[in-house]
Amino acid sequence: MDNNEGMISCTIGCWLVALLGGALAAVLLMVLGGWGFMQGVFMGLVVAAVAGALLSWIICKPLPAIGEATTEAAKTDAAPTPTAKAAPAAAGTDATAAAEIKPSTPLPGEDDLAARKGEWKYEAEQKPKAKAKDKPKAKPAAKKKADAPAAADEGTKPETLSAAREGGPDNLKEIKGVGPKLEALLHSMGFYHFDQVASWGADEVAWVDQNLEGFKGRVTRDDWVAQAKILAAGGETEFSKKVDKGGVY
Repeated sequence: MDNNEGMISCTIGCWLVALLGGALAAVLLMVLGGWGFMQGVFMGLVVAAVAGALLSWIICKPLPAIGEATTEAAKTDAAPTPTAKAAPAAAGTDATAAAEIKPSTPLPGEDDLAARKGEWKYEAEQKPKAKAKDKPKAKPAAKKKADAPAAADEGTKPETLSAAREGGPDNLKEIKGVGPKLEALLHSMGFYHFDQVASWGADEVAWVDQNLEGFKGRVTRDDWVAQAKILAAGGETEFSKKVDKGGVY
């Protein structure tokens, strides 16, 4: 019996075994599992088909002849093992090609660069450090403007008295704008009488306006000269009448 007949017989035997297994599976499912007849038969055929295919493939697979197996083994043993010589050869080829490639004309500065090879290195140009800017000097505080020019530079000082004349000083409070404090200041400056104030010209008025500490400008603002002329002549003003009655101070 040759190999083909043996394979056919093996295949038939495997399928018979698979059919028996499928029939047994169908019976067990119908008896023990409570399956119907058609369900059991269908499942039995499925089991038989799967089992027959597996058994035929596993058991009935043809094996190589003894002579063929020996020849294949001999060929495998005789095959030379490849060595890693290709890489060095390729490396040597590249090195040789690189060595042979040279420019036909020397480049400008090539000789000088070759002479200094290994000594030159690149250094980034260092920028000079920025000098610290001088801090802006603080501006001197602006001097406060003087409230008024100095007495020597503004107007002319009127004639003064060291003391009041006989009979005592006039009541300078009758001049509108002159209160008790301002009257005392005028006395300290040498002014006691109406006729003194009445005689002031523009320069004298300017001087007194600038030198009345705390009351600068009152002479001009309240027109003392005009009031003093009336009072010095023996007349009265509406304001002086109120002062005489005692309703002001």
